Amino acid sequence: MKTVAILSQKGGSGKTTVAVHLAVCAELNKKTAAIIDLDPQASAIEWASRREAETPEVITATPEQLPGFLKQAKENGADLAIIDTAPHSDRAAIVAAGLADLILIPCRPSAFDVAAIGTTLNLLKLSNAIDRAAILLNAAPPRGIMTETAAAGLSEIIPVVPIYIHQRAAYSHAINGGHSVEEYEPNGKASDEIRALYKWIMKT
Repeated sequence: MKTVAILSQKGGSGKTTVAVHLAVCAELNKKTAAIIDLDPQASAIEWASRREAETPEVITATPEQLPGFLKQAKENGADLAIIDTAPHSDRAAIVAAGLADLILIPCRPSAFDVAAIGTTLNLLKLSNAIDRAAILLNAAPPRGIMTETAAAGLSEIIPVVPIYIHQRAAYSHAINGGHSVEEYEPNGKASDEIRALYKWIMKT
């Protein structure tokens, strides 16, 4: 089982959007996925409540419960476990990072968001998990050089995922209906991005 933690100490980075899309993509690839939601706001749980399909499984947990839930997911045959964390929660971030095979740090390519990434990186250094982390540029403008500029700067500090998630209306429409973009608009650009990200993660 591959365990992916999605971390960012900054709110509004798109952690839950990434989490649910990766989980659905895994299911569409005939894999079993589980989302463990550590965020008290429980956005992933709320998304699942609007969803007609029974998969992927989404459960809420505390940091203390996380090791047990991951063990249970593995015993139940999960291929991919995704940990969705809360912003401004050092404890949850450190526990999730310590248990993950890969840590994704969603970050919008704006100056404010890039500047705020330091808090998350410091936490990962403290937990000796920085070598398993990569920045995922999210909500990127479809045009212009902002994203490439941010990627160039960040890559000098930490690896940057070579797939960018762009700002597209399809993501919002899909989430609002309890779906993923692959279900809402399977032939769209957003779906292509998620498939590419999923393939990269499973090979990393």
